[in-house]
This record gives sequence, C-alpha cells and structure tokens, in this order.
Amino acid sequence: LEVPIIVRLAQRQLPLREVLSLSPGAILELGKASDEELDLLVNNRVIGTGEAAKVGEKFGIRLSFVGDTTMRMAAIAGASDESAKQAELNALA
Repeated sequence: LEVPIIVRLAQRQLPLREVLSLSPGAILELGKASDEELDLLVNNRVIGTGEAAKVGEKFGIRLSFVGDTTMRMAAIAGASDESAKQAELNALA
C-alpha cells in the first residue's frame, strides 16, 4: 500500500482578486521564516516536521519529529479531524 505524502513549505490565504491577478514571475510572501521547519503531511494531516535537505540533485526533508504510530495510522485511515487532532496532541505531549 502506498500513500501520498506532502511536504508543506507554508500556506497563505489570498483574496480572490489577488489570485486572479497572479502571473508568471510574481513572488508570494509567505508568513513563515525561511529557517522554520517544514510540515510532513499524509491525507492533509501533519504527521511530522523537518528541515529541507538536498539529496543529490533533488529536494528532501530531514525529519526532526515524527508522530507516534497512532497519529500516523489516524492520518492514513483518514480519521475525523477531531480524532486526528487528539492523536497529534498526544504525540506532542
């Protein structure tokens, strides 16, 4: 079984008019410092964090935190937001 993972640099909300006016070459400022850790997600749920790493000529992520098995399985199973949040809180405690 393979599951897709996402490494999230940052996120930001924009007014629709700004999204519609985007063009090649535009730079979007994100609310995250360049030295902050990236988020590792499964099913759009954070299961870990880490820093950007170069692997040969490709990007990677060096993990500094990975949630416990319960947290990871909840994300894989697509558990409800409430149970996923509880698993994340338990892992961080």
